Amino acid sequence: MDILGKRYLYFVISLLVIVPGMIALIVWGLPLAIDFTGGSLLEVQFGSGAAPQPSEVIALYRELGIADVQAQTSGADIIIARSSFLDDAIRTQIVARMSERFKDTVTVRRFDSVGPTVGQEVAFRAAGAVGVAALGVIVYITFAFRRVPNRLRYGICAIIAMIHDVAVVFSVAAIGGRFFGWQIDALFLTALLTVIGFSVQDKIVVFDRIRENTTLYRRAGFESLVNHSIIQTLQRSINTQLMTVEFMLLALVLFGGVTLREFALILLIGLFSGTYSSIFIAAPLLVVWESGEWGRLFRRGKQAEATV
Repeated sequence: MDILGKRYLYFVISLLVIVPGMIALIVWGLPLAIDFTGGSLLEVQFGSGAAPQPSEVIALYRELGIADVQAQTSGADIIIARSSFLDDAIRTQIVARMSERFKDTVTVRRFDSVGPTVGQEVAFRAAGAVGVAALGVIVYITFAFRRVPNRLRYGICAIIAMIHDVAVVFSVAAIGGRFFGWQIDALFLTALLTVIGFSVQDKIVVFDRIRENTTLYRRAGFESLVNHSIIQTLQRSINTQLMTVEFMLLALVLFGGVTLREFALILLIGLFSGTYSSIFIAAPLLVVWESGEWGRLFRRGKQAEATV
């Protein structure tokens, strides 16, 4: 099985997924929740067993002068409304107005408020966590692969592939925020860090097999050695990711309810991307770098320009 023979096709497939998402991210921006921007979340349950339409709840908020609001149902009798910052007095007024407007008993299940300063601190810490994870990967691989030539390249390729997975997750989130009302909240951050952890683990497994085979197959060409290493780890990647984690997450997406669906779907796509990038992005990038292919392509492009 010649996996590396089509490496540039895999790069193109990744670009076809990431580039539209990055464009969507630039045009529409990230749909940040109150965890990062500051604001209030109000979750209420209606005693009759039937919640009003989200549009009716949004209209009620706006009558009270609260323009920045989003609402969604969770089950048949629960409404979750996210809005700009509310104090306890306004929250009490909203609940009373809901009970009067919809002629129903309204019970507050959850009320959370986050100030803008706290939201900025959460965003800063999230970015710091991703940066620390990337630095840790480079340090670990540089130490563990200290007897392998060009050991730093392994860490850099792992980071590039990890950035690939993060870009896929953010691309999906930007498109989901535009068309399905998704938001970047604390659960999204949990899913993102989980994706990074799985992604790095899978890449280290592949690279470690390459390191082991470097001493076993010294006469083999580097591309053949890497291709053989990928095939050796392919079954492990499929069994641990697809057959266990992915099927469980698919079940959560289909049957887990509204509140967990976005979280499970982000994990599902992110972990699939992590497995894909370990096999079809990280190792091929290492081969391209070791063989100096991009340098030759660049020189050929210059020669063609000079000829013209």
